[in-house]
Amino acid sequence: MEEQNHPLHAADRIVIDRLLAADPPADEHLVDLARLFSRYDGFPGASDLRDDLERLLRLWGLDRDQLNQRTRAIWAAGFRPGAAPMAEAVGSGFDTAAAEGA
Repeated sequence: MEEQNHPLHAADRIVIDRLLAADPPADEHLVDLARLFSRYDGFPGASDLRDDLERLLRLWGLDRDQLNQRTRAIWAAGFRPGAAPMAEAVGSGFDTAAAEGA
């Protein structure tokens, strides 16, 4: 069977390379790993990406069930992708307010 090319392969390769460098993985890394498993589960191609996804599980000492349990808990705790940490949002607002009042 010939492997298909996934249209997001190049972008996902960058994400997976970033994940491979994460030690220890943060919440967003676990969420990214879980979503990539969902994307490539059953896809007839991208074996290099799927192999690295499995490698990440081994590196982080997880199996798929543990990954899914952890990511469900992360989402339930209010995780939102790309959300700025509260300290940065407060600091940005303070800097703007100070410049306007000067």
